[in-house]
Amino acid sequence: MGALRGLSVTQQVGLLFVVLFGLLAIVSAASQIRSLRETDDARESERRQRFKRDLGAVWIGALAFWVAWISGRVGATLLFAVLSFIALREFITLTHTRRADHRSLLLAFFVILPAQFVLAGAQGLNLFMVLIPVYSFLAIPVVSALGNDPQRFLERTAKIQWGIMVCVYGMSHAPALLLLDFPGYTGRGAFLVFYLVMVVAGAYIAQESISRRLRSLPVARQISRTFSWRAWFGGAFAAGLVGGLLYWATPFKPWQAVAMGALAGAIGTLGDLVMKALKRDAGVRHWGGKATVTGAVGLLDRVAPLCFAAPVFYHVVRRLFLP
Repeated sequence: MGALRGLSVTQQVGLLFVVLFGLLAIVSAASQIRSLRETDDARESERRQRFKRDLGAVWIGALAFWVAWISGRVGATLLFAVLSFIALREFITLTHTRRADHRSLLLAFFVILPAQFVLAGAQGLNLFMVLIPVYSFLAIPVVSALGNDPQRFLERTAKIQWGIMVCVYGMSHAPALLLLDFPGYTGRGAFLVFYLVMVVAGAYIAQESISRRLRSLPVARQISRTFSWRAWFGGAFAAGLVGGLLYWATPFKPWQAVAMGALAGAIGTLGDLVMKALKRDAGVRHWGGKATVTGAVGLLDRVAPLCFAAPVFYHVVRRLFLP
């Protein structure tokens, strides 16, 4: 630890990515070797395909994270804005809208989204925190009403507002984390984003594993057969452990890292449950894939827990740990 602390910030973050890509390469090689074994079990084949798909998503996320770091404030903000655009597109293409909503959608994609990320990159914190939950929530229904179509007006407007809240507001807090300036922690925002991603992923993986191995009564069977309070607490506990192991990468003390990890993991898994409910309502199992004809790539499935956890994590960190 002393040797690691003796490195410069650039060297520390560079070492983080060397370790990250090295671990991914080892896992990918092991997965490729395992796939050479033939199997007649349909479930096992489906499980392998799902693992490959998830591993590919992790590779893309890691590369995007690396590009965000090396490109600086502007590049990181632009990259997360593009991801937010794709996620919002996936959300909107699988929800019911009408011609009268086109103005609202243009406002969401080409005014609200870029404005939110410009504020995140410029650290305009006062307007950054209220642009979407206050101003855009008032502007969207007004613009939709001017479309002169009352049919299912409340449902259509609420869906657009919710998509903006999750895909834009939630996602915009990731580059905002990169720019937080802690005393003695300058330039290490990449570690904080890495910490958040790891604890959220740890909670999700632990919850899914507990659900498969322990029979528990689902809380909302019509939405998810794997979500139970036992699995949820187990996921939050696992996220706390991961957070404690990564305390050295954060400005937190060990017990603070455990608490923040558990909080982020718990919120992220609840967010995943909410998105499953939205998918059930849309009549799809995944936001992207062969079952859809919308051009969706399934990004929202991967980033939904992060979109829920990031704003809560950001505001708690900013309130409790920044002077």
